[in-house]
Amino acid sequence: MTASRSPLYQASSSLLARLSLSIILLAAISRPTSAQEVAALPGSRLAEELSEAFEQVAETITPSVVTISTETKPKKNGAPKGSDPLKEFFGEDFMDKMAPAPQRGLGTGVMVDDQGHILTNNHVVGEADEVMVRINSEKTVKAKVVGTDPKTDLAVIKIKVKDHIPKIAKLGDSDKLKIGEWVVAAGASFGLDNTITAGIVSAKGRALSGGGQYEDFIQTDAAINPGNSGGPLVNLRGEVIGINTAIVSKSGGYMGIGFAIPINMAKEVMESLITKGKVTRGWLGVGIQNLSEDLAKSFDYPGTEGALVGHVDPKGPAKKAGFKQGDIIVLLGKEKIKNVNQLRNSVASIKPGTDLDVTVVRDGRKDVLRVAIGELMNQVEESVTTPSGENENLGITVEEFNESSPRKPRSSRASGVVITEINPQGLAARAELQPGDVLVSINGKEIASIADFRVAVEKADPIKGIRLVVESQGMERFAVLRDSSGSDDE
Repeated sequence: MTASRSPLYQASSSLLARLSLSIILLAAISRPTSAQEVAALPGSRLAEELSEAFEQVAETITPSVVTISTETKPKKNGAPKGSDPLKEFFGEDFMDKMAPAPQRGLGTGVMVDDQGHILTNNHVVGEADEVMVRINSEKTVKAKVVGTDPKTDLAVIKIKVKDHIPKIAKLGDSDKLKIGEWVVAAGASFGLDNTITAGIVSAKGRALSGGGQYEDFIQTDAAINPGNSGGPLVNLRGEVIGINTAIVSKSGGYMGIGFAIPINMAKEVMESLITKGKVTRGWLGVGIQNLSEDLAKSFDYPGTEGALVGHVDPKGPAKKAGFKQGDIIVLLGKEKIKNVNQLRNSVASIKPGTDLDVTVVRDGRKDVLRVAIGELMNQVEESVTTPSGENENLGITVEEFNESSPRKPRSSRASGVVITEINPQGLAARAELQPGDVLVSINGKEIASIADFRVAVEKADPIKGIRLVVESQGMERFAVLRDSSGSDDE
């Protein structure tokens, strides 16, 4: 018969077993590990392959990247010589010594052809009096500015073609870029040449300025810092898919959110600057705005995709094609329109003179309008506004005006009703109306007098929403005043 073990003996045996196992594991960890054993570790080969991919990208793109330094001289006030009393009192030499020093800047560029053209940001070289390019962290040469485009923050500079010209970068297709894809940013971060950082594509189609520029940014968490501006954002095939341009930061440095201009947009601008010295853009001749839920409901339009026409330029291509205020643009050719930023970018990229079918929704029905795209010169561009309406009171004071009115607004209209005061807590303020805006219509009824205004407001229901057309600085747009505090909507 086998004797039974005491509980103390069993516990001791279990403890010894665990200690023995720990000693074996410690010995295994402490001894040298062979390359074969490392390769056999789960996931190690995948990590090595990813590391090799980054190494190859760095080797591919680094020879194409240049560091740009600029100098901008202080602007003179233009006063005639000898007319400055300070100079007369202290002397010319003293005042020259007291003059502000030139401003110096730093950025990055990428070589795009064998003619010496370099693509960079407008904010790097746009105001510079002198531009210098450092090649391969060694040789520094002078560059000239070929052309700049503040609307996209892009610029092209050129250096003389010699034996030591940088390697030409391969430009990719940013339309094929996917969210989550690995990317590498290259540039002179804080003046440190050939800095490489890695991250992923966080988002696409970002706009930052609210419609003032042509924007379709790639968002990335690859570290972008001062000095990176104008440098390339590259995919793992070594192809340039963006030009680094901006960051969102509270400190002025990297905080995980950076933006790059898609290379497809940059290529169009670059080619136009090189061949023409300027950028030629298409022009439709409408003022457009995004559809809020309230605006969409007021038109009985399902969803909020599309671009609402708030203003039609009387001399623009859209007017000749039959566009009307209140049309909702849903297709540009065969391209589905989701928002105003997309529409503005798409129209701008179309060659002037191109005939194009544009599909609009008008009074609940689709209509196709044939338009000849014009050329954007000094006309008012397709402008963007984003009004909204929520709680609180109407909050608006108006008065009639005519040509002799002392407070006549800046309007082409000879008479009408103008907003003079806005209650900051009212619906009008929430709809972004401003003093000086002219009331054109309320719920489709033209407003030509205070009496018209009063009748229209009495008939309107703030709970359902009051749709206005207002003229702001010569441009008409829609706005909705809606009080949701008394509704059952969620």
